[in-house]
Amino acid sequence: MFTKNTVFKNFKGAKISLKVKKNLKNLLKEDNQVIESLKQSYKDKYNFKTINRLKKNLSIRIIGIGGSILGAKAIYNFLSIKKKIYFVDNLKSRYDLKRKRYLNLVISKSGNTLETITNANILLSKRDQNIFITENKKSYLYSLAESLKSEVIHHNNYIGGRYSVLSEVGMLPAELMGLNPNKFRQLNNLIKNKRFMNNLVSNVSSILGYLKNKKYNSIIINYNSNFNNLLEWYKQLVSESLGKKSQGILPIISNMPKDNHSTMQLYLSGFKKNFFTFFFSKDSRSNKIDNKKFLDGNQFLKNKTANQILYSQKLATETVFLKKKIPFRSFEFNKLDEKTLGELFCFFILETILLGKSLNLNPYDQPAVELIKKETRKLLI
Repeated sequence: MFTKNTVFKNFKGAKISLKVKKNLKNLLKEDNQVIESLKQSYKDKYNFKTINRLKKNLSIRIIGIGGSILGAKAIYNFLSIKKKIYFVDNLKSRYDLKRKRYLNLVISKSGNTLETITNANILLSKRDQNIFITENKKSYLYSLAESLKSEVIHHNNYIGGRYSVLSEVGMLPAELMGLNPNKFRQLNNLIKNKRFMNNLVSNVSSILGYLKNKKYNSIIINYNSNFNNLLEWYKQLVSESLGKKSQGILPIISNMPKDNHSTMQLYLSGFKKNFFTFFFSKDSRSNKIDNKKFLDGNQFLKNKTANQILYSQKLATETVFLKKKIPFRSFEFNKLDEKTLGELFCFFILETILLGKSLNLNPYDQPAVELIKKETRKLLI
């Protein structure tokens, strides 16, 4: 389905809906900045040579929340980046204010995100270099950037935070990690891949069928902790895009194999409102069993690696799911690189938008979230 680096197993019995296929065709023809950001022709609104000069001898810190930072965290962990980057993506009561000199990258589309302006106010220092990614309009962060004489990169007005990973919001952090944005932007190649497009359409068609049958929970069976931030990104993408008009999908991240000893009982024998996605990666450097330490009775583990044991558990779970007719799909990765991750970003963004359009929902807004923001502001005034 993807490249040779990814082995994909589709939902059993997945079929292609002509309506979904037509929606995809129309989507790719739209004047749509989200879709444009998935292509190599997308023009980033920053000059990396200028920014590269700013970061000399500075620690890198990224400040944001939700879609403004989850994409960068997903890239950082999925690709096991060795360069130390600090992420500030939530509010705490207390902070470690030991003064290093930082290159701070502060990201908020609106420029008024409560958590981000709070963290920026507490953490930014005159000794730091600061870059802001925000819309080209008056806001708290825009004004703060002007007062600090900081570099301002204009956030694309037509790309919401959760869709912004392949725009400036995710690609500037990727460049700071030493990565190449064009290797992430894979849509041009994927459009030509008939198998990819058919699998995308059949996945959306299958999920629509599950929703019709009241299977609302999208449970991720995850065998690699480095994927957690990617799955948190997916969780926001799906929840915020589709949770409207009493509809939606509830993404749940289930980390294996520890959840074999807890929630797996429910998955196998509890309520039937779930469909599943398996995530697994091959690891040639996995630690190996020390045969000398083994007692009699566990000889089947002799010469095995931890990764081989995990893989056996994954295959065993899939076998049981098939026997119990529990719906699932599976992603196995032979190599983790920008291209592999870029294909995943493209796949889940397109899938989510198509689900929204098929359900007659606007996949780009999040009106209910604004209610809590307004109530919080009232309490603080």
